[in-house]
Amino acid sequence: MCTLCDNMPQTSPLTGMLVSSGYNQNQNQTKEEGLYYHDNTLVSGSLEALIHHLVPSMDYYPDRTYIFTFLLSSRLFIHPYELMSKVCHLCMEQQRLSDPQADKMRIRKLAPKILQLLQEWTETFSYDFRDERMMRSLKELTQRLSSGDELYRKVVHQMIQVLIRKLTTLSQYEEALVKINATATDRLTVLKAKPQAIQRDMLSICNDPFTMAQQLTHIELERLSNIEPEEFIQAFEKKDLLDNDKSCFSDQKKASSLEAYVQWFNRLSFLVATEICMPVKKKQRARVMEFFIDVARECFNIGNFNSLMAIISGMNMSPVSRLKKTWSKVKTDKFDILEHQMDPSGNFYNYRTALRGATQRSRTANSTREKIVIPFFSLLIKDIYFLNEGCSNRMQNGHVNFEKFWEMAKRVSEFMVWKKVECPFEKDRKILQYLLTAPVFSEDTLYLASYESEGPENHMEKDRWKSLRL
Repeated sequence: MCTLCDNMPQTSPLTGMLVSSGYNQNQNQTKEEGLYYHDNTLVSGSLEALIHHLVPSMDYYPDRTYIFTFLLSSRLFIHPYELMSKVCHLCMEQQRLSDPQADKMRIRKLAPKILQLLQEWTETFSYDFRDERMMRSLKELTQRLSSGDELYRKVVHQMIQVLIRKLTTLSQYEEALVKINATATDRLTVLKAKPQAIQRDMLSICNDPFTMAQQLTHIELERLSNIEPEEFIQAFEKKDLLDNDKSCFSDQKKASSLEAYVQWFNRLSFLVATEICMPVKKKQRARVMEFFIDVARECFNIGNFNSLMAIISGMNMSPVSRLKKTWSKVKTDKFDILEHQMDPSGNFYNYRTALRGATQRSRTANSTREKIVIPFFSLLIKDIYFLNEGCSNRMQNGHVNFEKFWEMAKRVSEFMVWKKVECPFEKDRKILQYLLTAPVFSEDTLYLASYESEGPENHMEKDRWKSLRL
């Protein structure tokens, strides 16, 4: 974040700010009307009061944890563009900035605070500004704040340039995903049309587990980096009955980066199963299994739990797990240890312990490699989902249940720290291309390949094999 000027109110970074739920209200000792506190922690408030609490004044600037938590959760009650409109109105009217005769000293004192709030918003919730109404409000307010002051004009220009760059990067990422998916579809079509065509396998592309784990980590971190915090909220879209039964996301772009990441997990699982079921010879299938076990172990060592779980998931698919003769040729000790680490019993107790260890390592890390924490993403979403479902958004008196949103923001802010890590490993384009576009069998095709490798063993399998061959 650029420094606006020396008297800019300084806020500490988001990292670690939300360790305990709540916000110590030291900066604003008066308890505003419509806001309720318990032990100096904001627990609920009317939507209007919470919006007022977001807007800086001459002697007040909101705590950074409050800004993040409110901007994250407010979209459940009000469109971001409507919130921006209200913020602009409060800044201009409440602080008398719309008055042509407004005291220049007053604007000079207020402008850094309002600009910092806008910086927090544009940097952390950039995707809100894909809406033209948001950009229009942003430009109108910043124009008023920076008129006649060269320093603020530069700050505003820089802020908008950074925002445009980020939105451009997002569009390019979305376009790249479309191309990757189209290539993968084309390759599968070719394979179906010419089943005898020589299909390259993963071991011919890369037979080093450590290198493969590094390339998987590249894909994971790239996809993580494009997920914005509000996507977690939008994933649980609900109609708030106290807001005229309207959805706040009806005319917004859906959580596409989050969906793309979930799709990647599914693709990797099916790719693992495909690579194992494809070879005709048992010895080769066993070799592929052992390779993936080693890749999974390297992923665990790196802190890439998502790829680790995708590999385990692929190896546990029925078409793979039924290959008993192949499994008999595999040394499974290492796989058993990995399965134990990711065992779902006790609400994934072992995995959560390993994740805490990786998170602690990340906080004290000296190297980028040690900073890597890639969570098992489906479980992270499930945790946030149950947190969302477990408490209502509103209190009985209609106030926003802010205690719930502190907790949600704490979970999402931890993810925000993990997604900012740059991948330290060298890219291998050939391996990456293979991982992203190699043909992946459907469940039926996997079963067919599995039965052809090791014949059906019971009536149910025989019936399924017959139906698949028709």
